[in-house]
Amino acid sequence: MARYTKAVCKLCRRENQKLFLKGRRCVSARCALERRAYPPGPRDTRRRRKVSEYGLQLREKQKVRRMYGVLERQFYLYYLKASQMRGITGENLLSLLERRLDNVVYRLGFAPSRVTARQLVQHRHFTVNGRITNIPSFLLRPGDTVVVREKSKSLDVIHSALKDAGPGTDIPWLRLDKARLEGELLELPKRADIPTVAQEQQIVELYSR
Repeated sequence: MARYTKAVCKLCRRENQKLFLKGRRCVSARCALERRAYPPGPRDTRRRRKVSEYGLQLREKQKVRRMYGVLERQFYLYYLKASQMRGITGENLLSLLERRLDNVVYRLGFAPSRVTARQLVQHRHFTVNGRITNIPSFLLRPGDTVVVREKSKSLDVIHSALKDAGPGTDIPWLRLDKARLEGELLELPKRADIPTVAQEQQIVELYSR
């Protein structure tokens, strides 16, 4: 399955929830979900229909997968890894997704969206523990530091994202130093500290069928 390259606003409308795929636009009046709060497609498909239990589970899985920008096979591998870890599988799954380098860059406020964060990582604008890392799926561990490279510290997209993020986006398991443009993963993310709105148990039940 190739990466989705069409209009991402349709994904938010399909899931009936903001997935924050376009950064600043998602919190403005231009958000497609604010203007057209109904699924995309012909009018005759918008009629409310009773959704099965499988359908609810599938929608939850698709929502989380699209939110983090992960392909189907890769998402399933995350689930398998989460099921082999100690603790609750659903919470382990979200913790793994949150520890991805592109997501951490987004959570720190260095990018307005995960899509932009992925591009910045792929273009070698960040180092992890002093080494250039251009793999968006790189899993961070507690104590790992993410730093904007010296030649990239003047990028407008990074400073604009930090300005828009403001002080209200602090996350307990992350430390951000805006002056030095660096962040650190302090501990493994706990479910209570993950701002993602999802019913992860539905995903576990889907894959457990």
